[in-house]
Amino acid sequence: MEDTQSVVSFMDSTASKIQQLQKAFAELESQRALTLNLKWKDLEEHFSGLEKSLKRRFHELEDQEKEFETKTRNAREMLQKREADVVAKEQATLVRLQKKRDAAVFAITNALEKHGKLSSEQPADVNCNGDSGELSVEEKPPDSVATENNSEDVKSSFENGNFEVKSYPQLVKLCENMDSEGLQKFISDNRKNLAALKEEIPWALKAAASPARLVLESLEGFYLSEVPNVDGKKDSNLLGLRRTCIMLMECLSFLLSNLDIVSVSALISEDIKDQAKLIAEEWKPKLDSLDMDASNGNSLEAHAFLQLLATFGIASDFNEEELSRLIPMVSRRRQAADLCRSLGLSEKMPGVIEVLVNSGRQIDAVNLAFAFGLTDQFSPVPLLKSYLKEAKKATSHVKPGNASPAAQTEVSERELTALKAVIKCIEEHNLEEQYPVDPLQKRVLLLEKAKADKKRATEAAKPQPKRPRASGAGYGPRVTNVAVDKTFYPRVTDRYVQYVYERPYVYTGPADNHSHSLLGSATYNFSPNHGNYFGNGYQYQAPYHH
Repeated sequence: MEDTQSVVSFMDSTASKIQQLQKAFAELESQRALTLNLKWKDLEEHFSGLEKSLKRRFHELEDQEKEFETKTRNAREMLQKREADVVAKEQATLVRLQKKRDAAVFAITNALEKHGKLSSEQPADVNCNGDSGELSVEEKPPDSVATENNSEDVKSSFENGNFEVKSYPQLVKLCENMDSEGLQKFISDNRKNLAALKEEIPWALKAAASPARLVLESLEGFYLSEVPNVDGKKDSNLLGLRRTCIMLMECLSFLLSNLDIVSVSALISEDIKDQAKLIAEEWKPKLDSLDMDASNGNSLEAHAFLQLLATFGIASDFNEEELSRLIPMVSRRRQAADLCRSLGLSEKMPGVIEVLVNSGRQIDAVNLAFAFGLTDQFSPVPLLKSYLKEAKKATSHVKPGNASPAAQTEVSERELTALKAVIKCIEEHNLEEQYPVDPLQKRVLLLEKAKADKKRATEAAKPQPKRPRASGAGYGPRVTNVAVDKTFYPRVTDRYVQYVYERPYVYTGPADNHSHSLLGSATYNFSPNHGNYFGNGYQYQAPYHH
């Protein structure tokens, strides 16, 4: 600051010094003996030019100094803001962790109390909830505490060796006889009680001389090579068989997860691994014909192949890049995240998520981003907004005035399905503060009201038959049947996947565990309109649920 003031005072004194120089020059000129070629005007112009140049440079330096100070101040403010954001996120994370910890303590306490009661009395039936067997307590919502209690009881019973298969003792007999075909048929015949079956299959497998070999033998017929014309996507019996194969491999994984390393090595011997590898090498070429967009992230073939590698621990014999390219084919299945961890593909997930984003499946991308802690790299809110924008763009080509009623209905259904999928994703990942759902919910109500009104108008416009009066004379007044509105969301084949779920979507959080941990993430629900359809991991049918 002192240097600046000295420069300013020096520049202010320039004019007085020039005047003094002018006087000295005039005195010199009056006393000259010879004519000088130099005139005062030339000297004055020279010094004036120097003065202007100095002032211009000085002002430039002042502007640069002010700009530097502004940038410094802005950088400090930004740094303080970021520090405040980090502190806020830390506090929010601590609150969430505390809630999960409390839920875990509560679940463990209840499980211990329940197990103590069972031990003090007689051995009772114990339920193993397969849908949550693989999720740690910290990763479950509060409404799954009861399910976790069952899982804890089953694990305790397994360790104590007092678990009894009571609901379906036939399972034990089939496993003891190593009857894979009979096991498949028994599961198919009892598919309506698949949840109860799934609870007892892991323990029934323990009764087999070689559980791993029994499961491998059950995989025969996954591809009906003897009937080459059968379309697996349309044959409900084949679909049911494939889901059963996947379920049996998951049950074996659950069984292995409750054994020590020595027991696992004994069950999954090198001979068993070689057989599993032969099956995998036979299946792998068949996956080349699968289309990622056509499967919509719910491919049974890709899921079975990846499950085979994970259950029998042979993923290291296959190329990671090729395996990672199969993940988008199963990204909508609830087992996707656990499969990726078990196969050691966690580091490949950024590329997988990028593929999902580019293919219009942003909701799958958001779910996997949360599962693997990649939300900083793939921000959820912009992805969800992009999904809605692209879904609207896909339906914007249909103009209400020119389109047929069926086309207009399809457009409304697409938008309604997309909105519900986004709302569900926001709620499951606690994104309400970043992406408020109120405007989306209002739009959903508006679309549903318009849909109901349109359906009533259509029903009212239909001709109604005349009904005779009770006396038999003449006819009574025409009665208009007003149909009760039932929400129905048709499945739409589109580049922009319509996300409709039957049950909450659960992806476990980031973990480095690559052990057998896949049974609990499966879900095998039934559709009353699907024949022998059962054992599916993810069904995107009405109504939307994550």
